[in-house]
Amino acid sequence: MNLVGVCQGGTLALCYTALHPEKVKNLVTMVTPVDFQTPNDVLSKWVRHVDVDTLVDKFGNVSGETLNGVFLSLLPFRLTSQKYVGFLDIANDPAQVENFLRMEQWIFDSPDNPGEMFRQFSNWFYKENRLKNGTLKLADRPVELKQVTMPILNIYATQDHIVPPPASSCLQDLVGTTDYTTHTVPSGHIGIYVSSKTKELPTTIANWLKERTPPP
Repeated sequence: MNLVGVCQGGTLALCYTALHPEKVKNLVTMVTPVDFQTPNDVLSKWVRHVDVDTLVDKFGNVSGETLNGVFLSLLPFRLTSQKYVGFLDIANDPAQVENFLRMEQWIFDSPDNPGEMFRQFSNWFYKENRLKNGTLKLADRPVELKQVTMPILNIYATQDHIVPPPASSCLQDLVGTTDYTTHTVPSGHIGIYVSSKTKELPTTIANWLKERTPPP
């Protein structure tokens, strides 16, 4: 199968592919963290100082509202005050207002994270950086990125504050494939899905897959 993973889903897709390379024909990763301890990764620095075990033991699942608050706090002025001041510029345009509110609903419609998943991901990836360091095991099986030998298209955003470019671009030096393609997008983490700058991204992915799909 062709597998596409986005953000945390891209990290999980890498783990799955390393454990089951025979099942994946082509792999596409989008804004995917691989090195969780790059110098400019503010989110990583915060997570490494959080007592995740106590958090999960006390509250169980980690609410989507909590996670949204953390993400907003990474760029508090730009993602709160500046955005809503800018809203005044479009307040008299019903179409733009509707689109703005639709985006707000989508951004804040975040599911809870299962507690044990949150605990393991925070400790193993952010605090111990096991994927990049080659020390990750799942179900007692080592996750070795060198086993990822199929074609890879790695897409990341140059202005991403949640997954900084170096956290994703390092993938090329860790995998075993000789068919590795990088595609950068001039946007932030959310903009890669919805910005007008990225409207050609689905076509880019489709063309990349088509080039690696033999004719019937």
